[in-house]
Amino acid sequence: MTGGKVYLVGAGPGDPGLITIKGIECLKQADLILYDGLVNPLLLEHVSSEVERTCRVAEGCQNRRVLKQDEINQRLIAAAREGKTVVRLKGGDPFIFGRGSEEAAALRDAGIDFEIVPGITAATAAAGYAGISVTHRAYASAVALITGHEDPTKPDSSLDYEALSHFPGTLVFYMGLHNLRHIVSSLIQAGKAGETPAAAISRGTTPFQKTVQGTLQELPDLVQEAALVAPSLIVIGECVSLRDHIAWFEQKPLFGLRIGITRAEDQSETEIQQAIRLGAQPVLLPTIEISKPADLAPVGQAISRLEHYQWLVFTSANGVRYFMDRLWELGFDSRQLAHLKIATIGPSTAEALLAYRLRADLTPPQYRAEALAEALKPLVAHQSLLWAGANRGREVLQTELAKVSATVEKVVVYENHDVAAWNTESLSLLESGEVDWVGLSSPSIARNFERLLSDAARSQLGKSIKLVSISPVTSQAALEAGLQIDAEAKDYHWDGIFAAIQEYRSLHS
Repeated sequence: MTGGKVYLVGAGPGDPGLITIKGIECLKQADLILYDGLVNPLLLEHVSSEVERTCRVAEGCQNRRVLKQDEINQRLIAAAREGKTVVRLKGGDPFIFGRGSEEAAALRDAGIDFEIVPGITAATAAAGYAGISVTHRAYASAVALITGHEDPTKPDSSLDYEALSHFPGTLVFYMGLHNLRHIVSSLIQAGKAGETPAAAISRGTTPFQKTVQGTLQELPDLVQEAALVAPSLIVIGECVSLRDHIAWFEQKPLFGLRIGITRAEDQSETEIQQAIRLGAQPVLLPTIEISKPADLAPVGQAISRLEHYQWLVFTSANGVRYFMDRLWELGFDSRQLAHLKIATIGPSTAEALLAYRLRADLTPPQYRAEALAEALKPLVAHQSLLWAGANRGREVLQTELAKVSATVEKVVVYENHDVAAWNTESLSLLESGEVDWVGLSSPSIARNFERLLSDAARSQLGKSIKLVSISPVTSQAALEAGLQIDAEAKDYHWDGIFAAIQEYRSLHS
């Protein structure tokens, strides 16, 4: 064996949470990732290595060259010979109708070291997400996994429909949507009862999963009427009837919605995961980037003078993280804050403190600067406050607290920078009206969102695309920028944004 190493990794069938822990570890250590078109790109958001998408069919691969399998094999071999750690990221499981064994054989013949990292295959994942257990002690003690799309170069089909029609369990056909009528007629002609329960699942485990269910003989017409698309899974057997009682995924509160996440990309993981948990597809639309200040000296000077302050004020979770990280980098820890009282603008900011085993002394009932200033006024007369915040922001605290002779010194512990443009995939979804909601989580984000809109995307606002604001202040900034707000969070954080979308959906469904 020579050179680098290749990991053939199964990514699961669609839900990014279905990749294995070992698969994630491989992604983190890779120098190069070659991923299939069916892999959810959210898996790649926090990967720092080089990434290439491989397309073996033209469908869904616009503006990309279609690669033959031999070309993919040679790309893996060449990269490994350069000494790179390579991940071949494949939808589902590499060895279940995934051509992973062909890639492994090519690597072995070339003397390249490799490992197989199994993935969750669609038979178990998509069926489970549709509420179908492919085995059940009362209905089926066996399951057969079958390709509905055989190698087109083979002279004859290797499927024995006579044997399959009498198989004592559940039949699961992969990639069989285009051949469904042939599959159904062949099974029935071979003796399978036309009344056998059957289902077809399209885009399984994604927020756009669609399932049709009926008898085997009805299934082709049901699929045609529902206009199901690939990737698909066909399940045939008595176990399908369990779906009537245990279907769950398609009942999630935000199922089927695309929701734009406008937070900084490297800080949006919590919102991404919450959207997925609620059944939505997150679309990354960052309008700002967060970074350390270009000049760290003022932060250090403020930390060296902490004894001169009575209060430490945070108006964002970023402020907490960047201030505490700088405190640590300078050789200190939270003991330096022992004499200070701490005020936070809202629960998300207060929660960020908990990571450092610190509790806020004050959080106002309304999560905005005006409410924070009013809550502080009776407590800080003639005192000095240190506000750890961003390079941009409103001056409400300084103005209001000056009325009680309090001094607010602001130190910039992080910087907001405007994003120049969105990625082409996200912008395309906006322009085609395929994004249902966009969450605006600060006044600056609202203004930047409007700035980044193309004319085509702007034309979709108020039609296909709705906007939800995190607070009245953000709503006002959006209105001043010419944006219409369709819903406003009652609690001023991202959970409040998701709740506002749920309430709107409930009222307008």
